[in-house]
Amino acid sequence: MYTLKKSLGQHFLRDENTARKIVAALQEHSFNRLLEVGPGAGALTKHLLAIKDIDFRAVELDEEKINHLLATWPALRGRIIHASILDIERPFGEPFTVIGNFPYNISSQILFKMLDWKERLQAMVGMFQKEVAQRVAAAPGGKTYGVISVLVQAFFDVEFLFEVHEQCFNPPPRVKSAVIRLTPRPAPAFSGEKEFFLLVKTAFNQRRKTLRNAIRPLFDEDNLEDPFFDKRAEQLSVDDFARLTWKMR
Repeated sequence: MYTLKKSLGQHFLRDENTARKIVAALQEHSFNRLLEVGPGAGALTKHLLAIKDIDFRAVELDEEKINHLLATWPALRGRIIHASILDIERPFGEPFTVIGNFPYNISSQILFKMLDWKERLQAMVGMFQKEVAQRVAAAPGGKTYGVISVLVQAFFDVEFLFEVHEQCFNPPPRVKSAVIRLTPRPAPAFSGEKEFFLLVKTAFNQRRKTLRNAIRPLFDEDNLEDPFFDKRAEQLSVDDFARLTWKMR
């Protein structure tokens, strides 16, 4: 037996059909190494352990859940990292894939962690709050398109796979949920990653303003006279932001 801890954002998947759909989406891309984030009570874990010929590991912060997992699936012994996903180093030296029913209270930080690991990340299939999933997958022009949309889409193709009903969890969350998949794409031709991140974050920090006013400190006045700067951040594609980095100071 185990307890649910609100402080850790624990909402455990209990619907078998949904678990199978998530694992099926994972297996649409081949992989040899897999990290599960937040296995919890093991709804996904039991299916992942059945995948043959892979190096499987899981990262779990809650010691009580680790004890439950080890008691239920002894094959997990030596495969569980007792830590927060946000605090661990890259779990494999070779390319790997990530899967998880991610804690919603740290979902944005987890996505930035995926960006940190992008050189080795082959794919990620994850459950997020629906609103976050929509933001990650959003196209330019809408209110949901923002910093996380641009930064993730600069390095990954994002697929919004399916929604998951609240009653599929224990306890049911007060928000809608959805599963997305990230797969690597070639990075856009920016002048530098640091400049790209700075530009995107600065532009959306004052998204209601025109680019001319929002990102003025990053450009010479001569460049700002271009009519392109009459646009707002949400109107720019990933490639638009990349091209702008070449004009930064």
